[in-house]
Amino acid sequence: MLERLELLLGKENLEKLHHSTVLVIGVGGVGGYAVEALARSGIGKLLLVDPDKVEESNMNRQIVALTTTLGRYKVEVLKERIEAMGLSTVVQVSLEFVTATTLPEYLENVDFVVDACDTLPTKFAIIKECLERKIPFISSMGMGNKLDPSKLSIMELKNTSYDPLARRLRKLVKDSRLSGKVMVVASTEEKKISEEKTIPSNVFVPGSAGFLCASYVVNQIISR
Repeated sequence: MLERLELLLGKENLEKLHHSTVLVIGVGGVGGYAVEALARSGIGKLLLVDPDKVEESNMNRQIVALTTTLGRYKVEVLKERIEAMGLSTVVQVSLEFVTATTLPEYLENVDFVVDACDTLPTKFAIIKECLERKIPFISSMGMGNKLDPSKLSIMELKNTSYDPLARRLRKLVKDSRLSGKVMVVASTEEKKISEEKTIPSNVFVPGSAGFLCASYVVNQIISR
């Protein structure tokens, strides 16, 4: 089923992907599309962690959101979707809200981590643990209030701009004196002005960010 991907990557690289395990924390607007791309890229095992259910407010941007999936757990919807692809990817799911305390148990025997959660303490815990354990990872920054997907890039956290979440993370990393590159997907687009309490969003910015996360994972794995 992945013949065209094999033509692009070669059999040896496809085998590398098949024997890799990727942990994805958060499967909403960014994480859902990252999971989709990772499965279709031949990743052998996916560990999906997210406690949330599909809501109507997800309809405008999340791949899991359909009228038929409302009220269902997002990770379970994604697991069914991947299994329906007929690929050999093994999917394990957890409904736990990941904290600094529970995170270590998920990091055993994983080759890569995609951080697509939106909770600052959890994001920092992922960065800290992955750096200390030398586990490759990619972290998604804030995708709300953005309109231009062409402004997205893979960069080091220290080079981010116009992103309040990244700014807070930079301070945490600096204050903790963590060493090592913190690679993120972030936008250089200036924040749109909105007086609404609800963060404005669309499908193409978080979706593109999810694909960038997946592309980084795949390219890092095959370059080893």
